[in-house]
Amino acid sequence: MDLRQLEIFEAVAEELSFTRAAERLYAAQSTVSAAVQSLEHELGATLFDRSTRRVSLTAVGEAVLAEARDAIDAVDRMRTAADESAAGLRGRVRVGMISNLGDLDLPDLFGDFHRSYPLVGLRLATSPEGSTGLLEDLARARVDVAFVGLPAESLVGLERIELLRTRFVALLPDGHPLADRRTVTLADLADEPFVDTPEGFGHRVQLDRAFAAADLARHVRTEVADLATVPGYVRTGLGVAIVPLMGTVDAPGVVTVEVDPHLEWSLHAVAPRHARGQPATARLLDLLQERAGRPPARGD
Repeated sequence: MDLRQLEIFEAVAEELSFTRAAERLYAAQSTVSAAVQSLEHELGATLFDRSTRRVSLTAVGEAVLAEARDAIDAVDRMRTAADESAAGLRGRVRVGMISNLGDLDLPDLFGDFHRSYPLVGLRLATSPEGSTGLLEDLARARVDVAFVGLPAESLVGLERIELLRTRFVALLPDGHPLADRRTVTLADLADEPFVDTPEGFGHRVQLDRAFAAADLARHVRTEVADLATVPGYVRTGLGVAIVPLMGTVDAPGVVTVEVDPHLEWSLHAVAPRHARGQPATARLLDLLQERAGRPPARGD
């Protein structure tokens, strides 16, 4: 077997699709299929269960994937050791992202990283399950660093760098009976229909916990996959919302009201404690720490 086979196997395992893996690798699908079949033949085991509707890893495939990633990372480290002094740092960093982080100017951050380390590849990906899905991707080694909006108690055992902290605010449509209030409580809004992102998104996890802690229930009538679109749906009268105060909350026809008690939302960059053993990942964490202006925390 060779490194390319392992990289192709890893791509199929992460995408759970031969077609998407081929697109990601800029390779023909027949090449991807042949590489996986060759690897299965060499190992004498089936790595994927294939059907017309889905592709999934077998138990053997799960075990082999962990070893394949270790081998790929080992080769990256060897290349780094050989090339860093002469040609600069090499490698790759897979980053799990959540959308609508304009307040952080991530294109500028990753641009700075690329200018400093032009031979390091960056792969930026999102999860349809939001921060919860990204944390799962991190646990399963699908990404090296993840940007998550989950509470700190959900990040135990990880190195974490707080990048952003802001407060929650309520969004109400113009003309709402509470729109002229300076503050609203969770109880004031508990009987209202809500617009929110799906379960698993970091701010929703924290908000659901806040309602539960107050012994209140709420009804999310409209779920949208993009936090930036929430104000627009509030404007049309589909419901109210409570969201982190960022640039995305400003919208015509929507009133922003403070929430009492004060609730805060934090965004963290998180990575496994061993991540700094990978030079390219360590450099990105250093840059994030520098931008954040505070030392990293290490969960117990």
